[in-house]
This record gives sequence, structure tokens and C-alpha cells, in this order.
Amino acid sequence: MASAEHLKALLRSHLDGDHDRFMSVAMQVAAHEARLGHGKLATDLRDIVDQAKSRSNANSPVPIGRPRGELAGLLEASYPRSRLGDMILGKTLADRIGRVIRGQRHAGRILDHGLSPRRKLLFVGPPGTGKTLAASVLAGELGLPLLQVRLDGLITRFMGETAAKLRQIFDATGRTRGVYFFDEFDAIGSERAIANDAGEIRRVLNSFLRMIEQDRSHSMVTAATNHPGMLDRALFRRFDDILRFELPDESQIAELLKMRLAGTARRPVAWSDLASRAAGLSYAEVARAADDVIKDALVSGRARVGQEEIRATLEELKAAGERFGRARA
Repeated sequence: MASAEHLKALLRSHLDGDHDRFMSVAMQVAAHEARLGHGKLATDLRDIVDQAKSRSNANSPVPIGRPRGELAGLLEASYPRSRLGDMILGKTLADRIGRVIRGQRHAGRILDHGLSPRRKLLFVGPPGTGKTLAASVLAGELGLPLLQVRLDGLITRFMGETAAKLRQIFDATGRTRGVYFFDEFDAIGSERAIANDAGEIRRVLNSFLRMIEQDRSHSMVTAATNHPGMLDRALFRRFDDILRFELPDESQIAELLKMRLAGTARRPVAWSDLASRAAGLSYAEVARAADDVIKDALVSGRARVGQEEIRATLEELKAAGERFGRARA
């Protein structure tokens, strides 16, 4: 039988959530049993540990600290609590995101049949439509860290250095399971045939294509762009799924306004009328308008806001966007 010290070490590592230490002690127990001549038990223990190692990365969230060393300048870690119910989406998009989450939660079943769950995702759509929030939702639903790639740390002017840093990020996906998120992905994924593109960026894109294709980790690799037309065509084949985010329709705007303001607004409120006036705004802009209404009320010492205040704020924001040419590419 395992020694008392082994049992205490197993219990401590389990309570501390130290998965690697737990597995190490388990292998020590197997070796201890082998030395005692308990060959069958030692073999069974090793087999169990090997099976656990092969599945744990795919099924279990791994608690980690902040990225250290060079990775600290490349990855920004957070631990979102966002859930799919926090997003207002069309049914098709919500179903597709839900399918990705279910696949990740039951990754072991999929892997047992020689298949891989969807884990390489490309988000495309106008600004403010929920692409970044979707990455947070995936992390929150799966209990994983969100590791956002810092483009200012990734892209440098020195030849070969950006590709080397990209390799560090992909190496990290194998060591630390998480949701790795490349925002503004067109900065490194632009079409290789673009005439004014620098040769170094083309080399970075080629490196990314090779690395994402070779990636066999259990992490999720996600990317988002407002400009899908700028992306190199070869990228689309490297992702398991391409999710398109759209501007909200009037019913979705009304739902978002109600979610944000129902507890603060004086009744009655014609949410559908407000939504029609806000048509063309993004989710982020509608949420910002709702927050502005609440902040103005707090500054003025009012506990409630009226429909006219909400309408005026929405129209003011919409007019400002039209005046300065809101980007919809």
C-alpha cells in the first residue's frame, strides 16, 4: 500500500488544485508498489495516470497564474464570469456558440472516437457586435482563462522577431489550456497579395498558417476581425468554424434596452419605439447609451429615468456616429 507520506501528498495536491503535483505523486505510488513486487497494481496505476493525463487537458479547467517572462508582454490574462445568457444574439449564432461550448464540455467523448471538438474559431462582423464578448463567454462557460494577445507586444519592426513571438504563444497553448484571443486579427492575417504589404507581415502570416494547422493542443484559438475581406483566403480553411456577428435588429435593441434599463426607467416605456429610433446602432453603442442615461440620472440625483431621456440619448449617439462616419466595414 502507499505510504502515509504519499497519501498526505496526494491529498494536499488535490486540495491545492495542483494537477501536475498530483500526477507526479501518483506515479511515485506506482513506483513504490513496483518495488514491493506488486507488479499488476503498479501497471494498473500507471495506466490510470496515463489515461488521466491524456484527458485532463481536454476536459478540465487549469488554474494558472498571470503569464510571466516574455509571455507577460504577449498575453493579457483574465478570468471572465460571462455566460452565454449575458449575450443577446440571433438564434442561429446562439445555437452555433452553444454547440461549440457543448463540444468542449464533452471533448473526451469526441476524442475517444478519433475526432476533435471545434476549438479554432474566427469571429467576423462590424465593431461592437459582440466578438470580444463571445471570447469572454467561451472562457466563462468553460472555466478557462482568457488570454488575449497583445498586438503591441507581438508585432515588432525586427525581421523574424514577430514570428518567434508567435511561436511562443502557440507553445503556450500546449502548456496552459485557455481561450487564446487574437483581436484585430487583420493586423497579421491580411491578404498576402496586397501590394503595399511589407514582406515581414507576409512571413508572419505564413508562420501563423503553419502554426495553427500544426497546433494539437486542447486550448481554444480564437480570432476576431471587423474586416474579413482583408484576410488571406488560406486562413478560412485553418479555422473549425467562422461565426458572423451582425448589428442588432430592432427586437434585439429593445431587449438590450430593457435588460439595461427596466429596473431604472419610469413606466410605461415603449421599448419598441425606442428601438426603432436606435436602428443601426451596434450592441456596444446601445449599451453605452443606456449607461450614459443612468450616469446622468445619478449625477442629477434622480432615481428614475424617463422615456424621453432615453430617446434623446440614443438619438444624440446615433447623430454623432453619422456625423463622423461610423465604420461598418
